[in-house]
Amino acid sequence: MDVNNWWKLAERCKDGECPTEEEALGILSARGAELSAIFAGAHWLRESQFGNRAELCSIINAKSGRCPENCAFCAQSAHHQTNTPVYDLKSVAEILAGARQAEREGSHCYGIVTSGTRISPGREMEQILTALRRIREETRIAPSASLGILDRETADMLAGAGCVTYHHNLETARSFFPQICTSHDYEDDVQTVRLAKAAGMKVCCGGIFGLGESLSQRIELGLTLRELEVDSVPLNFLNPIEGTPLAGQHQLSPMDCLRIIALFRYLMPDRTISVCGGREPNLREYQSWIFMAGASGTMVGNYLTTSGRNREIDLQMFRDGEMEIDGCC
Repeated sequence: MDVNNWWKLAERCKDGECPTEEEALGILSARGAELSAIFAGAHWLRESQFGNRAELCSIINAKSGRCPENCAFCAQSAHHQTNTPVYDLKSVAEILAGARQAEREGSHCYGIVTSGTRISPGREMEQILTALRRIREETRIAPSASLGILDRETADMLAGAGCVTYHHNLETARSFFPQICTSHDYEDDVQTVRLAKAAGMKVCCGGIFGLGESLSQRIELGLTLRELEVDSVPLNFLNPIEGTPLAGQHQLSPMDCLRIIALFRYLMPDRTISVCGGREPNLREYQSWIFMAGASGTMVGNYLTTSGRNREIDLQMFRDGEMEIDGCC
């Protein structure tokens, strides 16, 4: 495609038009000056909606390990032999302390994340509901939860306790999902997104790239998220964990990651797009480029089972890029 046509595509996307499959594949395969033009269009789309603000989010691994799901990338799966810590649900005090730290450090959203297929009614659920209420009452930060697959009753309970956002990734395209997970159906994840929205929560839903999926399957995931009208999209890049089936998988270059970010900005120009897990090993020296490629936020601090980048280095990256931090709600 001619370089000037990428600007025309950005304008069409801003007006609500979806890129064609050919245009989307062009974004994921562009090089040189053409890629620079794509980044410029994505940057313009991001600034049109979010200005120069960067939204920061943080999580707590509130319950770790022993997950019965067999996701090929996951260090917490009971099907894999990894060195991931295993522990039961953390106390309300520990979860609340994490929220206060995230608030002090400028995050706008704080996610309570648990391993496992779902959290069933009982002691654990009551503990999580108590933590959500206290975060809403005692901090300015917006609490989020990532507790696995939802039913209608659980979704309503979470919303009633003050959970602002429910996080549940689709992980990859429907057509590739059986290569990554066979312990539950893709439709269970799609239905969870719908139930969370129906309960009145915002939905944070994205995926992980570099699993072995094709370029077309990256587009397929983006189109599914667009159709579901999710509120925010976390983009993760595989950080291979020893002991998992994908331990030796290295599919992505820094430019591949930036192309993916740009694609999702063109697909969803008015949605929050955050770069999360795998940012450090995959983007390496190009981490500061995520905003030029269209991202409007990033996760700071540690991830579920791997360490994040030093917070002061990230803050310097925002200052150097003249980005304002969009802090607590």
